Amino acid sequence: MSKMSELDFLVQELKKCGESLVNIADELTGVFSETGEKKEEAPAEPAKEYTFTEVRAFLAEKSRAGHTAEIRKILEAHGADKLSALDKGEYAAVMAEAEVLG
Repeated sequence: MSKMSELDFLVQELKKCGESLVNIADELTGVFSETGEKKEEAPAEPAKEYTFTEVRAFLAEKSRAGHTAEIRKILEAHGADKLSALDKGEYAAVMAEAEVLG
């Protein structure tokens, strides 16, 4: 057997070993999971999209409840000094942070 064919044979065997190790790791993950089955990634739910009006109404309610300073900090953390300057892509994150106030 030439050196190149021997090297090719060894590389193929090494690949088989690697595939076997991956399969074993997958099986062990399934054994030690809660259900005993392989875990499948759940599809991520799309984030709710809020309108400017919804965000404004919600933040106004929180502001009336005495959280004006916290709301201002949240807006600033998302790059805006006031709601009208806030990027629409930040609405969901701002709402999530404001929900925990009070």
